[in-house]
Amino acid sequence: MSEEPTTPADQPSSGAPSPPGALARAAKKVEHFLIWTVVIVVAGSVLYLLAALNFSYSSGDRAGFVQKFSKKGWVCKTWEGELALVNLPGAMPEIFSFTVRDDAVAEQVNEHLGERVTLSYEQHPPLPSCFGETQHFVTGVREIDP
Repeated sequence: MSEEPTTPADQPSSGAPSPPGALARAAKKVEHFLIWTVVIVVAGSVLYLLAALNFSYSSGDRAGFVQKFSKKGWVCKTWEGELALVNLPGAMPEIFSFTVRDDAVAEQVNEHLGERVTLSYEQHPPLPSCFGETQHFVTGVREIDP
């Protein structure tokens, strides 16, 4: 007496058969859920970027010597620089890293490289690197009389 091999199709199913359109309706619900999830994530990201770029957390001025300024980045090129803040002669300078988004302001900073200047800046929340490497965006430059 040999036993014939049985396949899963030959065995009775444990649950009730599903209606023919139930699988299609479930797939449509999953598709709608995924689409709405993507839409919400994209819309939230766009709203965050708009708010972060248009509203500043703080603003102010920093005075010192612009010691480093260059346009850098692999894909998105941004103007990045360092301002050496000197409080007392002979003291170690504190470094203030900044980003310049406006080419006209970047040209002004380049003209005053190595000179004592006052930089007006706005601080924004963290942004993707295409918008700059720092949170401090310079909006104006004033030369300090020697």
